[in-house]
Parts: sequence; structure tokens; C-alpha cells
Amino acid sequence: MLRILRKSVFGLAVLLGLFSAAPPAAAAYPDRPVHWLIGFSPGGPVDIVARIMAQWLSERLGQQFIVENRTGSGGNIAAAAAINAPPDGYTLLFVAPNNAISTSLYKKLPFDFLRDTTPVASIMQLTNMLVVSNAFPPKSVKEFIDYCKANPGKISYASSGNGTSVHMSAELFKVMTKCDMLHVPYRGSAVAFPDIISNKVQLIFDNLPSAMEQVKGGNVRALGVTSPQRWPSVPDVPAIAETVPGFESVGFYGISAPKGTPPEVIEILNKAVGEALKDPKLVAKLAETGGIPKPMTPAEFGKLVADETAKWRKVVEFAGVSVD
Repeated sequence: MLRILRKSVFGLAVLLGLFSAAPPAAAAYPDRPVHWLIGFSPGGPVDIVARIMAQWLSERLGQQFIVENRTGSGGNIAAAAAINAPPDGYTLLFVAPNNAISTSLYKKLPFDFLRDTTPVASIMQLTNMLVVSNAFPPKSVKEFIDYCKANPGKISYASSGNGTSVHMSAELFKVMTKCDMLHVPYRGSAVAFPDIISNKVQLIFDNLPSAMEQVKGGNVRALGVTSPQRWPSVPDVPAIAETVPGFESVGFYGISAPKGTPPEVIEILNKAVGEALKDPKLVAKLAETGGIPKPMTPAEFGKLVADETAKWRKVVEFAGVSVD
């Protein structure tokens, strides 16, 4: 009897040891490289911020976070690829205003972004900046509006693609000022700037990171920011709202995953991003791009994306624009 009891106790101890030694599945995440899809070209603002974050996450989580540029269709090619990937946490999507805008702008999307993705984390908020070719005569927002009205249909504006905040900031400006401008979409703002610099296209309402880089290089001139007040990192640049009351277009950057991604994985990623946004070195790098860190829970970030989707739907309908 004693021998049987000893065997039972030994067996139980072995089982308990095995269970205690075996970590939960999520504790092993990530155990291989993670692919982070972004919808725009290398060198643009999304790409810059994604690579800053990817390096930090790679070092923190011990696996490489690989930034993959899947350009085209206003970021929807990247979104579709991420949504159709296995929901295991090894394919993520860089989320920006284009994802909220596309829901109503594009009439034949093969997915429903809010339904088919899981919010992971918010990274930062940022403004867009209206920059113009140095050869373009206007030196202020008011002069620009006057010039535009005196030359209807003769001004072209670039964007990083249909449905991006760069595109819709310009459309909102057109509606609110009655300016008649021609839209020229590109596969990201980085590839648009050569044409702006040469004055083939006169302007762009670009995300602040890449716009700032071009302004600092003396390649273009800044006329205004799209935030309702002046942006902290560029206080000398007026808000467009100072000339066009009520004008506002503030963007966001974050991460989403395919629907069905395990909540344990979402929690690991959200915690890691939250820790990154407390790291003074990383925050300083984001500040160089003009971004303001904005950590959120997955639920809070999901609400932000849903609210932005509703807001931009109204703008799309008001502007009367659509893409088939």
C-alpha cells in the first residue's frame, strides 16, 4: 500500500513538474520573425515610423519585426494581405487614417476593415502639413486660396494614394475654400516629392514626418498644418484653421492584426508598444518625426478607428468623392 502511494505521489509530482515547466502558448510568442505590412513606399512617413518601432520591438521581444512595403490602392493592398493572413500574430498591419477613410471612399473593397481586423495598439498622433513647391508663388494660406481662385483648375496636388489622409485633407480643403485643384495620386509621398520639387505638381498635404524632412532640406515651403491649433514641434507654422475656421485633419498611427488573433498575443504586443512609448530614446525619435506618443488599450484604439471611420465617412459624402 505504501509502495503504491509512493508511486502515485511520484507520478503526480512528475505531472505537476511537466505542467509548470510548459509555458502557455502565448508566452512563447514570438518564436519566429513577425511580418509588419505597411501600405506605402519606403522613405515615407509611415515607413519611417514603422522602422523605428520595428527595431525597438525586435530588440525587446527577441525576434525580428520585418517591415514589408505593400504599396498601392491607398494602403488597401497591404490591408487585404494582412486580413487574409493566418491570425497567429505573425502578420500585422500598420494602421493609419487611410484605413478609416477607405471604408467609405472605396466602393468595392473585398473586406470590412472594422469587422475583419483586431485592434492591437496605438502608436502616435500626428498632423499633416501643407507644403508647396518653391516655384509656387503663394507664401501663405490666404495667398494660396486667392491664387487658387484666380487660377481655377490650373493647380495640381499630390497625394500618397486615393483614400489617404493626405488625399482627404486636400479634398476637405477644396470643399471648405471652394478651390478647384486636380488630384494626382502616387504610391506614397516619398515618390511624389520629386514632382513637387520640380513644380510638375504644386503641393501636397503630407504627413508631418516626411513633409518636415523636405522643408528642413529647403526643397519645399510650409504654409500650414492641418491640426486645429499649431503643432508643438513646428510652432512657427500656422494652423490652416487660423485662415479657414473649422478646418481639421489629425492623423493616427497604430497596429492591427487579422480577426481571430489570440488575445494573449494582442496583450503581449500592446504591452510591448506601451513600454516602447515610455522609452525616452524612442520617444525622442518619434518627436523628430513630429509625432506625439499616444498609448492606448486595444479597446481604446478600436474605438478610435471606429470613430475616425464615422468622421471620414461624413467628409467623403460631403466632398462627393469615391473610388471604384
